[in-house]
Amino acid sequence: MLGPRHQRVQRLRRLVRQRTTRRSDGAFVAEGVKVLGAALDARAPVEAVYYSSEAAGAPGALDVVERAREGGVRVFALQRGVVERVADAVSPQPVLGVVGNVDRPLREVLARAPSGAPLVVCVDVRDPGNLGAIVRVADAAGACGVVCCDTCADVFNPKAVRASAGSLFHVPVVVDVGAADVLRVLRDAGYRCVAAVAHGGEDYAAAELGDRVALVLGNEAHGLDDVLLAALDARVSIPMAGGAESLNVAIAAAVVSFELARRHRLGPGGSDAGTGGPAGGAPGGVVRSGGEPSADEPVR
Repeated sequence: MLGPRHQRVQRLRRLVRQRTTRRSDGAFVAEGVKVLGAALDARAPVEAVYYSSEAAGAPGALDVVERAREGGVRVFALQRGVVERVADAVSPQPVLGVVGNVDRPLREVLARAPSGAPLVVCVDVRDPGNLGAIVRVADAAGACGVVCCDTCADVFNPKAVRASAGSLFHVPVVVDVGAADVLRVLRDAGYRCVAAVAHGGEDYAAAELGDRVALVLGNEAHGLDDVLLAALDARVSIPMAGGAESLNVAIAAAVVSFELARRHRLGPGGSDAGTGGPAGGAPGGVVRSGGEPSADEPVR
């Protein structure tokens, strides 16, 4: 059994806590039966699996460990208490794995995109939990990928990986790219870049958006900057009847993404376009969480 001072355990701790280590090693930590099982199902490059004695009492944990072993993955038992010292969660999972990064180049994602599948672009989304939830939404709504621009939190942060609930291994992700470069590539590929804004955009359910859409989401507290907004093709907003100023960015992503999915299912004529106007007052920031972003490691 590996103790807390073993070099493998020390590396695990660094991968959990340091974005710089994840970047230099090209790997991250996947925690829990569901997430690690999704990695194995997707044939992701799982380097090693670690488990504690508590795995015996966790449903499915030992099954995942055995699946990994049978697939040729190196498996290591940890001494009692080691997982608690490594993991960043309040209630750490008894099984975790080190997985090679699964990001892909943007042009490759676009080349393999199914016809009519939208793309989600995140600009300056700082909360890793929000970022992981957006990946989960994109997967569920049939998006062809998620772009995490270089000002975003790390999508391989353990909190983001947990929040994705395994979707990180189902939907392609693009990381560490500049927003201006992304827009240029999308325009060359024929995409219409549409911002989700809190106020002043067209009603998302009525707007005519086309069949190649890139949904652009901004910072939780401040939205997209004016320069980037001016470079986009359209703005949509979600009408709200109550007193809430805005929606959490991941919830907004879900609302608009599933509207795009609905239109794709129905085909031509699936939109109520033309029946609405601006869904709010004066232009404001992008749909945001309404508070300051949660802390992550410094974005480099």
